Amino acid sequence: MYDPRSKDTWIVFKIMGEFVEGFETLRPVWPAVSLFGGARVARDHRYYDDARRVASALAKAGFSIITGGGPGMMEAANLGAREAGGQSIGLNIKLPFEQKTNEHVETGIQFDYFFVRKVMFVKYACGFVGLPGGFGTLDEIFEAITLRQTGKMPDFPVILFGRSFWEGMLEWLVHEPLRHGMISESDLALLRLTDSPDEVVAWIRAGYEACKQAGLP
Repeated sequence: MYDPRSKDTWIVFKIMGEFVEGFETLRPVWPAVSLFGGARVARDHRYYDDARRVASALAKAGFSIITGGGPGMMEAANLGAREAGGQSIGLNIKLPFEQKTNEHVETGIQFDYFFVRKVMFVKYACGFVGLPGGFGTLDEIFEAITLRQTGKMPDFPVILFGRSFWEGMLEWLVHEPLRHGMISESDLALLRLTDSPDEVVAWIRAGYEACKQAGLP
């Protein structure tokens, strides 16, 4: 009888190959900031321009820009990085729809496995910016905040950009998880909210400098 799991052990080598390629490719990009955002945002939407402005400001401040490499907000952030003369990195995931590497990515990697890709978003970044997006964006930003909460990464900033988009979610976190004791006020304080690219840069720079002084990473 055919066992569909019979080749599972060999998948380890494919996973290992993705880790090796990611580590080798991304090691030189430090310091970098990972920007997360939705793929389904049109180029004429104000959110697209927001992503472009935030990435441009960070690139001008000397940070490489890492995105998911796809369209929408990711494309906008890669465009902003290039326009500002910064490094534009895209970590693309192979999907049957939506996702192909945008034209503004200069350094790109293709991943089959979401979990490998998520490691790369975190390992070579000194800050994280959540731009408006859907399930993937929520997954990525909560991954970063969980690593902060549990002490699994240095105190790098986790920032939500776009008050009108994110405030409802923050209110829900207060009214439900916080009220029921599932998170603490100090956990909630790990998330920062702004509409200002300059404030994003200031928070990222302060976090990076503090970690450098502490000898991390």
